[in-house]
Amino acid sequence: MNNNNSKLRGLIICGIFAAITAILAQIEIPLPIVPISGQTFAVGLTATIIGSRYGAIAMVCYALLGGVGMPVFAGFKGGVQVLIGPTGGYIIGFILAAYVTGLILEKTKFTLPMAMIANTIGMIITLIFGATQLKIVLGMTWGQALVTGIYPFVVVGLIKAFLASWLGITVRRRLVQAKLIDQTNKRVA
Repeated sequence: MNNNNSKLRGLIICGIFAAITAILAQIEIPLPIVPISGQTFAVGLTATIIGSRYGAIAMVCYALLGGVGMPVFAGFKGGVQVLIGPTGGYIIGFILAAYVTGLILEKTKFTLPMAMIANTIGMIITLIFGATQLKIVLGMTWGQALVTGIYPFVVVGLIKAFLASWLGITVRRRLVQAKLIDQTNKRVA
């Protein structure tokens, strides 16, 4: 397969995972300021399956789609006001979280224990970005930002990290066996 076809396939895969993130974002448990949603599960799943580079590109696509007004964020929201609003830090954090999660797996092994570690670190990155923006936008103290933007999400975040790890490793193995992605994530097969 020539390089242009490989790049096109990579972009299509990124688009698919941006769409999966948009769909999972609509699964939510409302909380006063920041809902619990399927977005973070989607970020971990994406990075575990397609790795750092494509995972981060998929999250950039997702953020851009929402930023231009497509209703892809939790609660069918979209627009730049979401990205600069109280919960926008989480969405921006998805990009780095996907990259770091995928990178850890690429530098170690795509196994369930390593995926759990990588996804937990990704979750922490997302929560730090989210709490930081909550603090800035809402004028909270660090204590208030932790209570509002991190503490309620730790236990459910660990559950989502485990599920993203387990499902991601399972799907990834099948995609590698089918030669749809390569083992190194250097290219889309």
